[in-house]
Amino acid sequence: MLQERFQNDVPEAGCDEAGRGCLAGPVFAAAVVLPEGFFHPLLNDSKKMSGKNRYLLRDVILREAVAWAVGEVSPAEIDRMNILNASFEGMTRAVCALNVRPGLLLIDGNRFRSVLDIPFRCIVGGDGLYASIAAASVLAKTFRDDRMKQLHEEYPQYGWASNKGYPTREHRIAVQRYGLTPHHRLTFNCAPGQPALF
Repeated sequence: MLQERFQNDVPEAGCDEAGRGCLAGPVFAAAVVLPEGFFHPLLNDSKKMSGKNRYLLRDVILREAVAWAVGEVSPAEIDRMNILNASFEGMTRAVCALNVRPGLLLIDGNRFRSVLDIPFRCIVGGDGLYASIAAASVLAKTFRDDRMKQLHEEYPQYGWASNKGYPTREHRIAVQRYGLTPHHRLTFNCAPGQPALF
């Protein structure tokens, strides 16, 4: 069962990202401040939830959270700053967009770096331990999935509606056949003789 809070002294925001291991598309990150006593039996690490339940929980989180926000980092920015820093930047953007200032950030993972002057705790596997991080994982995942479905309409040959930009066999074959798009991360796909679609 997820823990409601890490501490009780200050408001805390759970932070998580989605899309780090993808060949294409942005990284999305979310920050969520949940109300005291929040509980939902289906809430979990988004990777362990069905797509249907993720969207069901997204509606609940958007309706009941004290504050929530999503940050996006483009493929070009990922290429420029690297994927780890892009993940940090996405979470920073999400926190900055909150309409409530948290006193503590709960970060899913073992590292975080930011210009924010807010204390943070890094928690490995935090999306399976704390409700606010799990809620952030749900928002990051579903908002990113929505973006990849939109991009699929522009480039349907890559199968992004189903693979969401991850390096599936289908996606890799499409890259070999059709080349790279402006939505691909060039530092993830550099290969001699691989054309780009611009």
